[in-house]
Amino acid sequence: MSSTEFPETEADIEPTSPKSLKRRIDGGDRVTLLDTRAQSDFEEWHITGDTVTTINVPYFEFLDGIDDELVTDIPADEPVVVTCAKGKSSEFVAGLLADAGYNTTHLADGMRGWARLYDHTDVELSTGTLVRQYRRPSSGCLAYMVVNDGAAAVIDPLRAFVERYEADAADLGADVEYVLDTHIHADHISGLRELAAATGATAVLPAAAADRGVTYTADVRTVRDGDTLAVGEATLAVLATPGHTSGMTTYRIDEELALTGDTLFIDSVARPDLEEGDAGAQAAAEQLYETLHERLLTLPDETLVGPAHFGETTEPRSDGTYLASLGNLGEQLDLLGLDQDAFVERVLDDMPPRPANYEEIIATNLGQARADDDEAFTMELGPNNCAAGD
Repeated sequence: MSSTEFPETEADIEPTSPKSLKRRIDGGDRVTLLDTRAQSDFEEWHITGDTVTTINVPYFEFLDGIDDELVTDIPADEPVVVTCAKGKSSEFVAGLLADAGYNTTHLADGMRGWARLYDHTDVELSTGTLVRQYRRPSSGCLAYMVVNDGAAAVIDPLRAFVERYEADAADLGADVEYVLDTHIHADHISGLRELAAATGATAVLPAAAADRGVTYTADVRTVRDGDTLAVGEATLAVLATPGHTSGMTTYRIDEELALTGDTLFIDSVARPDLEEGDAGAQAAAEQLYETLHERLLTLPDETLVGPAHFGETTEPRSDGTYLASLGNLGEQLDLLGLDQDAFVERVLDDMPPRPANYEEIIATNLGQARADDDEAFTMELGPNNCAAGD
């Protein structure tokens, strides 16, 4: 930490890695976090968990030292993890508190470090096809790698983790043959083009998604409802599922797993306003209802649903994956039991704030705007907010 930025402290603070913090939270440990970002940044997104207590005191409140009122909510008898945006101001605050006798550490690289966490779990289908589900805890983004007989396809890759997919495919002894997006994403920068270029794979977009104004159609293969792709001995079938967007598409793997993108989640359904805004939301919601009841819910009940996102309150399976059978979702999600009018009204009345920077993200994913790696990473920080309420 530079002395020109923050006052010096005597304590030598050992940082906590994001992976270590995640392990504690997943293990059910009680964790107290002191988030020193501005209140607006904190309210937009912060680390949560059933056993997590988070306190927000902006770092500038500590620049004149510690007073009793400032530390009222900070426990003196248990460890406190201090976090900030990039790990600098949190190091200063943690040191200041340590000088005052508090047991503190700080989160290495702050919330940017938290956003670099990327977990995965493997699931094997009855056909022998391996499906790797990737999870980004900071945003709830999910991606998938399908592997069969030395071939791989990556669905909904994030640009921030292109090298991870490359390395994982090599470790699994597979060549990436296809890179696919289920739709034009509004919450993160897609790695479609970058991963395809790095691996020599074919980039694939739904034709209706490409029709939204994609500028790089010459570099992608477009697919339509009813098309199939072979991934080794596995079959990837294309099922148009519009509603969230006009180009929203589900990819069915060996007729066992439906990668539903943002159409159907484990605890909710898609929001309908990110393509045409409020003016087109009702028509999109009506289309979403038809998609759900005439296309997805007509699939066998045992079909596994693999969405593109999970929320803060979404419960994973015991293996950590965010998957559920279509039959169980039909029983558990009240939204799926409503008639069309009630469904549309409920969805339109129950939408969270739109994802941060969603217009810039959409433009970047369409190829209409450019962003370098750091700009792209910064642009997509925060929750995805692609679902309607439940």
